[in-house]
Amino acid sequence: MSSLAPPAEQRQPTATSKADAAIRFEKVEIGFDHPVLGGISFQLPHGETKILMGEAGTGKTLVLKLALGLLKPDAGRITVLGEEITQMREEDLFALRRKIGMVFQESALFDSLTVEENVAYRLMEETGRLTDEIHARVLEALRFVELEHTVDLFPSELSGGMRRRVAIARAIITRPEVILYDSPTGGLDPVTSDTIIELIVKQRDVYGTSSLLVTSRLQDAFTMASHCFDQKQNKMVPVADGGVRDLHTRFLMLRDGQIIFEGTAADMLRSNDPYIREYLS
Repeated sequence: MSSLAPPAEQRQPTATSKADAAIRFEKVEIGFDHPVLGGISFQLPHGETKILMGEAGTGKTLVLKLALGLLKPDAGRITVLGEEITQMREEDLFALRRKIGMVFQESALFDSLTVEENVAYRLMEETGRLTDEIHARVLEALRFVELEHTVDLFPSELSGGMRRRVAIARAIITRPEVILYDSPTGGLDPVTSDTIIELIVKQRDVYGTSSLLVTSRLQDAFTMASHCFDQKQNKMVPVADGGVRDLHTRFLMLRDGQIIFEGTAADMLRSNDPYIREYLS
């Protein structure tokens, strides 16, 4: 059976995206009854994870919707996998979104569909039916999140953490180049949250997938920035003190429509910015 994606060290950007970052925002502005994002610029390099942080209402989830092309900015340019999506037609966006996985807040599973049908949903849109190949891909994705035994269950029969893991399986089944996570541990207990973060770290380290992750949980963010996935032990482990390994994880902090910080966890901890110091306290 083919794997979900080649290992990180073997992955290469697609021909359309080699020369550019996986995602690039250039002076992006958007507002509704008031300005929300006031000309933000950042890039997500291939194979890197960017963790978006900030208080509620600062536009973190909005960034994900803009990256998916679900909303158009009032000004600025957004490039995803080498293609500018700012003025892209909806039918062209459909093709691009096949390369992007999305883990929605609260999972957003279809209650009337089984776990298998939920995970296979995007593949079945193309074929109209559940083929043997799709079934094999579903089992592979569920095996990645250690839920292969739930294939015939309905979402109502799963715990909150299991539903979140099924959502991750649905996001990775298309073998995406980019995954967007919207508060993947929101509302979960600490133990279950650690399980979800371990899966995200596994996807980062084993498959080298580029990711944008929104979270309000400092513990999740710093766990990702200080742990790696050990394939021999099949678990997430802390990086040894003094280690120089680059975990390809950076932080972005939004405030008042602007990016006020971009850098590593160590950079953030050293920051003298009063707002960041208060946020971390």
